[in-house]
Amino acid sequence: MRPLTEKEIRASFVNCTKGEATRMTLPRDLAEQPWEDLDFLGWRDPAAPERCCLVAEREGRLTGVMLRYPARARGQHRRSMCTLCLTTHPTGGVSLMTAAKAGKAGREGNSAGLYICTDLACSLYLRGKKIPAAGGERFEESLSLEEQIRRTMTNLSAFLDRLAA
Repeated sequence: MRPLTEKEIRASFVNCTKGEATRMTLPRDLAEQPWEDLDFLGWRDPAAPERCCLVAEREGRLTGVMLRYPARARGQHRRSMCTLCLTTHPTGGVSLMTAAKAGKAGREGNSAGLYICTDLACSLYLRGKKIPAAGGERFEESLSLEEQIRRTMTNLSAFLDRLAA
């Protein structure tokens, strides 16, 4: 992914108001992001503990979405798998993140969701730059890294398409 500016990121959001995009907290370490290892930029908003954001480049355009996820459920002791990168994590490492749909559908309360790595570091897990916590793992695959990245981005694009519908 190419390095993004604050202005580009804020202008990319499709499922929130311009005011919400202006007020959201961006990553403080934006300039230090490992851009060459990212397929999309994702971060948790420190000002809103149950909100995170994701920005991806699709067909030459940036698409940003604001996501929400529930507080950690208690009493669950199981592994879960991320829908995007297929990494398994112990309890709390994967969350069902939901996003309001764009436009009128979103204003009427319609949303879509997917199970994704809670830390939004799918790109780093794929490349082996980040290792899941004990109890999680990346399975050995016969696909090349490029094919795994393509699958991840296809899965992400399908989700973003659902938000636009």
